[in-house]
Amino acid sequence: MAENTNTYLQAAKSNRDDEFYTTLESIEKELTHYHAQLSGKTILCNCDNPFVSNFCRYFIIHFRDIGIRRLICSSYASSPMFNRQISLFDVPDGIRAYALDVDEDHYDDFLEIWSHSDKESILDSGYVYALNGNGSFDSDECIELLEESDVVVTNPPFSMFRDFISLLEEYNKKYLVIGNQNALMYKEIFPLVKDNKAWLGYNNGDMAFRVPDDTVPRKTRYWVDSTGQKWRSLGNAMWFTNLDVDRRHERIVLENSYNEEEHPQFDNFEAIYVSKVSDIPKDFWGIMAVPLTILGKYNPNQFEIIGEANHGSDNPFDLFKPILNGKEIYKRILVRRIS
Repeated sequence: MAENTNTYLQAAKSNRDDEFYTTLESIEKELTHYHAQLSGKTILCNCDNPFVSNFCRYFIIHFRDIGIRRLICSSYASSPMFNRQISLFDVPDGIRAYALDVDEDHYDDFLEIWSHSDKESILDSGYVYALNGNGSFDSDECIELLEESDVVVTNPPFSMFRDFISLLEEYNKKYLVIGNQNALMYKEIFPLVKDNKAWLGYNNGDMAFRVPDDTVPRKTRYWVDSTGQKWRSLGNAMWFTNLDVDRRHERIVLENSYNEEEHPQFDNFEAIYVSKVSDIPKDFWGIMAVPLTILGKYNPNQFEIIGEANHGSDNPFDLFKPILNGKEIYKRILVRRIS
């Protein structure tokens, strides 16, 4: 692949409200479910400043617990200051992108240096080094790291989520990444969900993130803590993965029966409207339009995904615009019982 010329970064530049730094607590809550699947693997965190990323910190702490074979963390451009990552889009002179690379044979030596040394000493050790390029996940240099990895775990910029996932799919990688639930309906993402090639993790919904110092205050889901750190929360954050999730093997318990009043048919398509996942009828085998929240409980042996009802034109799987009693309603996932 030719060296990328910041196409993705320029596209994201128009949406600067794109930097959300994941807390260690959020990472711990999700990652504890995957230790067995990560054991013996080379893990890549390719949107992560080695000195400040909590993903990097988590895997350093749990390197031996998990049984990691090799850990690689690479960032775009990081500040010479030890404690923060600069904007993804404004790279001052002299700012470098860094990568951390440590394997199981050298972990104990690395940990001794990491725990008791300053930044310059860590760089001198060779376990963390400056990249030649800008550190963009799609650059040739970082794709070489991607090719050497087994599993990618990170929080990519939301505005580049579709490009990020497309790259991981191109290189046939396992992944566990944070995104926004709206991304599930992207034309590049929805086919993966429909074909059971990717799904949601364990903890989806409300999630709090640290945000940069220059973040513009908002009326909702924004606060500043006692240290001056700015925060934002999202109500529709998601963990998106192709690692196995226990819940995909558990059937949704269906208790309601089909009722024409509670499950009306759409004006323009032969499918019934289901308000909540708990309202799915146990005795209906046709197409049902259900909330996106079903994806957090979805069992591919109980249901199949037929498509989506959104604009009726976004992609080949967007089958119709959901109109009920003359009124357009919010986008839905179309499913059908198979067992």
